[in-house]
Amino acid sequence: MTHPENGINSPSTINILTFNCWGLKYLAKWRRERLEEIGRSIATTVPAPEIVGLQECWTQEDYLSIREQARHILPHGKFYYSGIFGGGLAILSKWPIVDSNMFRYPLNGRPTAFFRGDWFVGKGVACASIQIGPGRENVVEVFCTHLHAPYEREPNDSYMCHRTAQAWEIARLMRGAAERGHAVIGLGDFNMVPLSLAHQLITAHAPVQDVWRFLHPDSSLGAASQPAEKERRREIPNAGYNLRENGATCDSSLNTWRWSKQQQRALFKGEDITIGPTNLDPRAKRLDYIFFSNGLSPSPKSPQWRIESAKVGMIDRHPRLNCSLSDHFSVEATVSRARQPQASGSDTGPNRSSAHEQTSDIALQTLTNSSLHPTLYTSYNPSPTSSLRPLPFPRTPSPSSSHFAHHPSSLLSYLPSQTYSEILGLISTYRAREHRQRRLRLSHFLASVVISIICFIAIWWSNHAGISFMLVFISTLNFGAGVIDGLIGGLFVSSELRALKEFEWEIENAKEMAGKVEEGGGSVTEGVEAKETSGDTDYHEKREKGKRSLEDRHESKEVEKELWEKVRGSEEYSGKENVRRAHAGMI
Repeated sequence: MTHPENGINSPSTINILTFNCWGLKYLAKWRRERLEEIGRSIATTVPAPEIVGLQECWTQEDYLSIREQARHILPHGKFYYSGIFGGGLAILSKWPIVDSNMFRYPLNGRPTAFFRGDWFVGKGVACASIQIGPGRENVVEVFCTHLHAPYEREPNDSYMCHRTAQAWEIARLMRGAAERGHAVIGLGDFNMVPLSLAHQLITAHAPVQDVWRFLHPDSSLGAASQPAEKERRREIPNAGYNLRENGATCDSSLNTWRWSKQQQRALFKGEDITIGPTNLDPRAKRLDYIFFSNGLSPSPKSPQWRIESAKVGMIDRHPRLNCSLSDHFSVEATVSRARQPQASGSDTGPNRSSAHEQTSDIALQTLTNSSLHPTLYTSYNPSPTSSLRPLPFPRTPSPSSSHFAHHPSSLLSYLPSQTYSEILGLISTYRAREHRQRRLRLSHFLASVVISIICFIAIWWSNHAGISFMLVFISTLNFGAGVIDGLIGGLFVSSELRALKEFEWEIENAKEMAGKVEEGGGSVTEGVEAKETSGDTDYHEKREKGKRSLEDRHESKEVEKELWEKVRGSEEYSGKENVRRAHAGMI
């Protein structure tokens, strides 16, 4: 649909692409040549991408190169600055970016792991509001991220706590966008496998669908060699099946950067090495994702979208270097505008009611047919006087359910409380580690001070220049290392522990709400209201009976109104009010 007065087209489809470019400056082989080819590949992709999220595009030079190659289809873009060396995130768009910001994760690695770099690049979420058509209802909010890398195998990955906290943060950002009534696109390299803790948090606490799992609900839960996938007792897939059905974007046997060093050397020498789609592919897994959802409580004019397709792309090699374009493949998805039933008459007419019931039936069918990691739900029907708005937290549908990305606002969900307990155990283990690290580092600082003092005293009594020089040298190095450890232990670790406390409280709160659902002791919204008012004893006593139901709350408000009218009618109040009005010139 075209609106000439606004100069913006309202699209019937949106083509989305996410790609980890592996653009590490000085470290990634043939970086400049590969990223130039990435720009050309994006420009020639069919169908042409209209919203693109890039990760590990570390230099503005590479970003501008890609922009130049794809400018004719993606005229708008934003390169995001973060951390010491940059966050490596960029968003390209066919439509104008009307607002953007960079959200940095509170928990994001450790500065002591300088050889890994996650802390120094300031990982976070690149946020952009994209105007795809006229009016506020045609705004899509895009969130592009790159979560902390898994340097060890789960569950022994010491950074798993950070990655889980990051998933929690981006879920909150996407939920906030959905609450504003906008369509939501979350994309990037999430460094997680399907149904991991981080994945469960995102799909439970943000009203979004994992596009690939939505279309392929029986896809793999990781590499064939990983425990979660071994439990399914499936045959080891070949490379073609991993691309087509499992959406494997990382560690594919078709990616030359995942070959052995011997194979790479032979390839770069020009030797012919054939690895085709029929080769077994036990290590390939899906780490790159596109999440999508229609907004919550959208306006009647807001377009409703449905998920059409998804595929793994950017698998072709560089035409001259014969290497893969990156150590990841891309994920590409298409969503299309869904037909909305036209209501004859007012908004409360029978057609509108029927459409709402049909949508609810679809969602309930989705919940009934889902069998993987069931999520807890509770229904909530707010009264006109309620200020609490329901938040739908969808889960992956079964193959028989509709492909609509819309979710009814009458559903509120949490993960099983056992899952939150698992996350709390993860936090507790990591906090104990960091407390131990802080004690060791502060002890090292104090010891370095004592050693430096001893060295200076020894210098005073030394008659040999060589010995004095060595003592000064040792004292300087020792004190410098001690100061660095002291700063890390006293400042960074303390900051990290405070961020952990915030994350811990939020998970405990979610667990409490999930427990109320499991116990069947009332709606989650009542639990939230009771928690918020528990600190006010008088209010709690006055509202104790009103919390039982919406009708009781309404009745208690009527009692308050009568009491207030009596106060207003009292002689003392009338006198004070007359004085106030006289000063204001009202009488």
